[in-house]
This record gives sequence, structure tokens and C-alpha cells, in this order.
Amino acid sequence: MSTAPHGRLAFLLRWIGLTLVLLMALQIAALVAAWNWSLEPFRQVFVDRLVSESPMALVGLLLMLFGSRLEAASSRTALRWTTGVLAILLAVAMVVTVPVAVEAERSLMTQMQESEAQIAQQTSQLEQQQQQLQDPAFVDQLIAEAEREGRIPADASDELKKQRAQEFIDSQLKPQLAQAQQQIDQARLGRDLSVQQRRFGGTGRAMVLAVAFVLVALVALV
Repeated sequence: MSTAPHGRLAFLLRWIGLTLVLLMALQIAALVAAWNWSLEPFRQVFVDRLVSESPMALVGLLLMLFGSRLEAASSRTALRWTTGVLAILLAVAMVVTVPVAVEAERSLMTQMQESEAQIAQQTSQLEQQQQQLQDPAFVDQLIAEAEREGRIPADASDELKKQRAQEFIDSQLKPQLAQAQQQIDQARLGRDLSVQQRRFGGTGRAMVLAVAFVLVALVALV
């Protein structure tokens, strides 16, 4: 490959990399403009945004590094110094992010414990309602209510009354209980996903990105 294609490729990589880093900076700047670190929700949003946008900056720094290598493989150019300094700053940001993410995870766990108590209470109530459907006294109560409302003739046979009551249970009550069970299962799944997402998508990703930015800085500056 001749020098001219090398130069064009280095130019392209450099500006694509700078563009990606700039896009990440603009995303963070939108939050910095509304800075309020004292609020827990703001800290969580800021950390989530920083961690989620950092991979784009990492790719941008790598492209900038490749571009600088193509331009001057052995010398430390201004672009390599810029890449190294930005990588160090982002590595520090990731290290600072880790304890904040851990604190957010603990706060989420506290909320999840409260949610678990509510889910357990709802599950217990649902089990009681399901057992109630098998209670003959409950069936008799349904028959009495249906007679008062005129849904079952008062002079109908006991067999017909029980049949109508069972049809009401199968068509109305059981679907309602099944829907309630589905909502409980969805709430439990959402709780578990939130915890795992915070743990691996927040804290774990920040630690991995910190290591990656340190490696980029070492390659750029050493």
C-alpha cells in the first residue's frame, strides 16, 4: 500500500474517531447542563448515561489511535497524546462511577425487598382465592348471589345451580386469577431483571471499561 492511501485512511480513522468521542461528549453535556448531583435519581441517570455511552468513545479512541499509528508508527504525535489523555480521563470517570453504581445497586436492592414483600402478600392472597374456589360454602354463596340477581331461577334444581355456579367460576373467576398470577410473575421477573441489569450492565460494565481505557492510554502514551 502506498503512502497516499495510508494518509487517506489515517485521516478517515482520525475524524471518525473524533466524531464518536464528540458524540459521547454531547450526550453527557446534556446532563451536565442540568447538573444536580445531590439528587439520587440524577446520579443514577448520569452514571447510566456515562456507562452506556462510553463504549462509543472507546471505539472512537481506538480509531484515533489506529489513525495516529498509520501516520507515524514510532513517534508520539499530538493525536496520540490527545488519545492517551482522553483515555485516562475516561478511565478515571469509570473508576469514580463504580462506587456510585454500587450505591445505586444497594438502593435498588432495598426497593426490591419492599417489592418482594408486596409480591409475597399478593401471592398469598391469590393462593387463598384459588383455594376458595374449591370450597363448597363459596359455591353456595355464589348460587345465593346469582338467585338474588336473577341469573339462576330460584326453582332450579340443585344440579343446575351448581352447574351454573361452576360455569361462572370457569368463565369469570379463574381467568381473573390467572391474569393476577401473570401480573405477579411479570412483577417478579421485572424485579430480577432490574437487579441483574444494574449489577452487570452498570457496575460490571464500568469496571471492564475502566480497564479498557487504561490499556488504550498505555498503548497511546508508552
